[in-house]
Amino acid sequence: MDLKEQEVKTMQGQVGLLFFIALLSFGTADGQVSYSIPEEMKVGSLVGNVAQDIGLELKRLVNGKARIHSTGGVAYIELNKERGALVIRDRIDREALCGETTCALHFQLILENPMELFRIAVEIVDINDNAPSFASNEKHFEISESAIVGSKFVLDEAIDADIGLNGLQSYSITPTDNFVLKLEKQIDGSQNVEMILQKPLDRENIEQISLLLSASDGGDPQLSGTMQIYVTVLDANDNSPHFTKPVYKATLTENSPKGTSVMRVSASDKDKDSNGEISYAITNSRRRLSDLFHIDKTSGEVTLVGNIDYEKNKHYQVDIQAIDKGGLSDSSKIIVDVIDVNDNRPLINVLSKSENIIEDSPPDTVIAMLSVSDPDSAENGEVECSMISSIPFKIQSTSNGFYSLVTDVALDREVASYYNVSVTCSDKGVPSLSSSISLALQITDVNDNQPLFEKTSYEGNVVENNPPGTSVLMIKAIDADWNQNARVSYILEDSSINGVPVSSYVSVSADSGVIHAVRSFDFEQIKDFHIHVKAQDGGSPPLSSNVSVKILIQDQNDNAPQVLYPVQTGGSLVAEMVPRSADVGYLVTKVVAVDVDSGQNAWLSYKLQKATDRALFEVGLQNGEIRTIRQVTDKDAVKQRLTVIVEDNGQPSRSATVIVNVAVADSFPEVLSEFTDFTHDKEYNDNLTFYLVLALAVVSFLFITCLVVIISVKIYRWRQSRILYHSSLPVIPYYPPRYSDTLGTGTLQHVYNYEVCRTTDSRKSDCKVGNTGSQNVLIMDPSSTGTMQRIQSEKSILDEPDSPLEVRN
Repeated sequence: MDLKEQEVKTMQGQVGLLFFIALLSFGTADGQVSYSIPEEMKVGSLVGNVAQDIGLELKRLVNGKARIHSTGGVAYIELNKERGALVIRDRIDREALCGETTCALHFQLILENPMELFRIAVEIVDINDNAPSFASNEKHFEISESAIVGSKFVLDEAIDADIGLNGLQSYSITPTDNFVLKLEKQIDGSQNVEMILQKPLDRENIEQISLLLSASDGGDPQLSGTMQIYVTVLDANDNSPHFTKPVYKATLTENSPKGTSVMRVSASDKDKDSNGEISYAITNSRRRLSDLFHIDKTSGEVTLVGNIDYEKNKHYQVDIQAIDKGGLSDSSKIIVDVIDVNDNRPLINVLSKSENIIEDSPPDTVIAMLSVSDPDSAENGEVECSMISSIPFKIQSTSNGFYSLVTDVALDREVASYYNVSVTCSDKGVPSLSSSISLALQITDVNDNQPLFEKTSYEGNVVENNPPGTSVLMIKAIDADWNQNARVSYILEDSSINGVPVSSYVSVSADSGVIHAVRSFDFEQIKDFHIHVKAQDGGSPPLSSNVSVKILIQDQNDNAPQVLYPVQTGGSLVAEMVPRSADVGYLVTKVVAVDVDSGQNAWLSYKLQKATDRALFEVGLQNGEIRTIRQVTDKDAVKQRLTVIVEDNGQPSRSATVIVNVAVADSFPEVLSEFTDFTHDKEYNDNLTFYLVLALAVVSFLFITCLVVIISVKIYRWRQSRILYHSSLPVIPYYPPRYSDTLGTGTLQHVYNYEVCRTTDSRKSDCKVGNTGSQNVLIMDPSSTGTMQRIQSEKSILDEPDSPLEVRN
């Protein structure tokens, strides 16, 4: 317990001193920051201000997602981004971490946006926290009293896990009456401890000798360990064993199976019988190699009993001892060199990686940083990394063991939006070992593609007389980009059709590209027109393309045929004359009709619907020619009435009817005499006369009523003026609104004149309301021979000189 407390105090004192030194000692070289700290520092202790030493702002550490990457093992040191400092994360035991060699931690500080890497080395300084110790607390020797002065006795070497001054420095033995220590430094830096007899032994004087062997280090305070040595004095044995070689050398391949023979050692003793019998043993050493090697006590055969790994230890020094029955001994050593075997695959660590990369990134853009290591030696540890050549990336070696994955050429998301990048690292061993990793990389879209229409031009049809909102056709454009950059909107380009904006004709759905008719079209007014539609994506800035669309108006049978000849008049009759001497096929006349529709809707056919004598005339189906189909005779009536129907070829068809009057006669007077009665319609004349008389009666009644009202008003006003004349009150005349008095006698604002015109044939007369005066009516009566009748208009009763109402024209 006293020794343990002394070790703790010693460790605390050295930690404080070395920590102060470490805070003052750091340096940078070749992009690397170095620190030196003592082992066993408390968790959370400061290692160094790495942000200040590298020249980085604290904001850069946070925005760059700074992190510490260690190539393997436990992360003993972590980064405090708020302070920009490196602090202790876990307890560091230099002896457990590095053993007998100098110790340093190597790791990387990684930043992103942009990617940066800084190498950091932290040297772990040893403190005197381990006292020298022996494998056993005591050791027994049996030495013959005949042993000569100078005889050597090999002692166990003490073990001190510390290094340098804190490691094992000296041995001492007490008492020194018969024995002294001899220290012999070995090639590996260790010491061979031997006890030398300096005074002959006398078993009869003293049979048992007790010695204390002490081992001390050079720390401050100094730590030490002890081992008790007991010497039993035997009877005479005056020759000690002797090894054939002071040093044995052997080679052993790593991962050799247990039981593998390393070599055979041999020693000789000149004594005979039991004093010449030799036994072999492995003495304790620093590395406690008895767990790895075994030596046969009798034969000296050394075999492997543990697992050896080149990556842990490349060389082993096995101390051996030969002892005879008389207690005399000799020592030697076996140097075992371990041969490396390619038993480790390269280790790949991803230091930093971009999940997404913009497709317009320039070549040599860094997308990942890798750290590759192989603990094997020579060619077994030389690593080369490669990747398949069919992808637009390449791998570059930035420094020893570090690689960058960069773009090789310009990327195009429309060609490939996702890459699974496989990196393979192989060593140069035989056979070669390799490791692979896969990196998933998403290509971010850039708006570099304009919408493209499926056709170079479009053509749509709409039937005339369509209801507004009718869908005409749908256009479609495709954008090779993604998401918002591929969202296409359709816009109708501004233009005009016959001076009218195109938006008054059609509209385009912005989302679907469906073109709708805004108005009802008439084929007879417009047969086709062109519009231009723009497809625009949702990128920033947006890209667009245009396409021409032709809209064709399809005809509908919405117009009936119109008869141009013969002209149908309401007043006079037109008749075609056919002489009685006309032969068969005589052309009487031709019905001429047109249809403003088009196509089959305008194909006309002519049919005879009614006829006075159907056996006398026929109508050409296609040309509308009316011809006789037999010889005209004297028995045929003079007046012939034909009803011809004109039909188009539409579905459903439309038609028009025309009446053709034909006179079968040889002279004009004969025709007039026959057609006079034909044109009169007595019933029609009677009806028209009745309505005229009724209208005249109504107008006369209204006139008389107005006259009575005016006279009553005049009398009333005359009486009121008389009353005011006899009173003393002032007279203030009052006029109703819109009242107009002419010469102080009129009460009506306007005078209305009525005129009725009639003719003998009232069915053909007109009725007019006009101003005062005479008017002429010219009537062509079929019963007359062109005589004009002048009808004078009657004077109104209001023109009488005695009338109280004054008429103003």
